[in-house]
Amino acid sequence: MTDATTVRYRNTVLYDHGGKKVTGDVLLHQDGTWSASNGDEDVAEDLDGSQRLITRSFQNWHTHLAMQLNARDFSDGYPLHRWLNEAIFPTEARITPDYVRMGSRCAAAEMIRTGSTFAADMYFFPSVTGDVLTEAGIRGLVGGPVSDAALPSHDDAASALSELDGLMATNNESDLVQYAIATHSVYLCSEDTLRRASELAEKRQSRLHIHVSETRKEIADCHERTGKYPVEYLDSIDFFQPGTICAHASWVKKNEIRLLKQHDATAVHCPSSNMKLACGGTLSLPAYMEAGVDVRLGTDGAASSGNGLNMQAEARLASLVQRHDHWDPTILPAVDAMDLATKGSKDWAVWDLNDVRMRPRGRSDNRHLANLVFNGAECLDLWVNGQAVRRDGTTLTLDEMSILDEIDGAVATYYEGVE
Repeated sequence: MTDATTVRYRNTVLYDHGGKKVTGDVLLHQDGTWSASNGDEDVAEDLDGSQRLITRSFQNWHTHLAMQLNARDFSDGYPLHRWLNEAIFPTEARITPDYVRMGSRCAAAEMIRTGSTFAADMYFFPSVTGDVLTEAGIRGLVGGPVSDAALPSHDDAASALSELDGLMATNNESDLVQYAIATHSVYLCSEDTLRRASELAEKRQSRLHIHVSETRKEIADCHERTGKYPVEYLDSIDFFQPGTICAHASWVKKNEIRLLKQHDATAVHCPSSNMKLACGGTLSLPAYMEAGVDVRLGTDGAASSGNGLNMQAEARLASLVQRHDHWDPTILPAVDAMDLATKGSKDWAVWDLNDVRMRPRGRSDNRHLANLVFNGAECLDLWVNGQAVRRDGTTLTLDEMSILDEIDGAVATYYEGVE
């Protein structure tokens, strides 16, 4: 007897982690596993998979989801310090829970349309984002921002930490959304704030999320102020907790990479963001792999990345920039790029093999992952916890057209009078 939430795809192609390829009739189970089908099991849906490709869903490990509201090149062409101080911080000073709700709904719709089912987020009013993701039926590790400046949702860091203490107390492993602490960076957080955040994360057994060594200026300023580079500094003040998410981690020394491994930290490669803001460097994947550090892939916020949340495009760019930076065309072939972009996923994305971008399939039908990673395809179905959030190219949990109308109207109001 098969679980009533199990779905059968007949005559299909499935790739699991490590490029494991399966053809024929398969069952997708609620717990994220799959098995071969005999054809006689009780299933919730029995689907023709002959023109579909099944893969693990994408996981986006560094986002600012509600930035969909202030995205799409309104600050294109700014260096990072101008982008933050002249574009992002002034506009975010007017952010409200309702704006966060609209931006997060737009982001969730884009994630679902492009085959992503998880985001490690960092943005204001985290409970709003958490509610949006839950309603959309996708997963999130939602981090409320903590800093000593540019914090429109709270009077100070202590107030932000107090809110997060309450949210993290509600964390339940069975929920799609968990809460975390998003200390912005070493340049916006005092030592006291960083220590208090770490202590709270330890108390609640929750994760920390922080921008680390994103730019050369950041590491130079940190070294001038503390005598240490950012990872060294964070280590010296006992900041790290197991699973700390270090976004970007680009300008680091090898001893800092070893420190990240020592603390069981997760480094997030954000190639499109680093390149768009011309940070001068991206995470060196071979060095991290050699040290055994857990590395994931993220888009960053839509205002700073390549203007979106498309993880297939991010996987492609990760592969290309790593090969370019290291003069090595063997780094991150399609199988490895797909593993990097889907690591940890228990969910399934189903892609259209009739999409012209997925052809030709190859003489031995072996081009599926290369076509998907380097050329893209339409996500037809998306399954989370055995539930369909997208079917036959239509998102079921969100009304895309109403979201588009809402976000366009919000932007017109939000930026009224802004150059």
